[in-house]
Formats: sequence, structure tokens, C-alpha cells
Amino acid sequence: MTSESPRWFKSSYSSNGGQCIEVAANFAASRRTVPVRDSKNPAGPALAVPAVAFAAFVDSVKSGDITG
Repeated sequence: MTSESPRWFKSSYSSNGGQCIEVAANFAASRRTVPVRDSKNPAGPALAVPAVAFAAFVDSVKSGDITG
């Protein structure tokens, strides 16, 4: 068994406003979760969102159902 590390990234749409999140989408297939964390506190806690729920969230944002 290998120990997989999260590969954190911010959206290319993020500006330097300081209110960004990072996600580790590489866990979606193997663990069926998408870890999400505050980019200002990378050593802090991460929220493990079910991959299906995260995909639904992203789809809602893309379709305009959720706006910022």
C-alpha cells in the first residue's frame, strides 16, 4: 500500500485577494473525497468533501446556479 499525498492547487480564476481555497482533486478517484483547505492556513484543517458532492457544486457554479 502506498501513501498518497494531496496535491493542492488553487483555481486559475483566484486573484490575490486573500480569500482563496485550495483543493486536492487527486484524492477524488482513490478516496472518493476532495479535501478543501484555506489557502492562508495550509497547516490548518482540511474539509473532506465527498467527490460526488464536490462535482455537483462545481457543476452548479459553472451553470450559474451559484454565484460569488
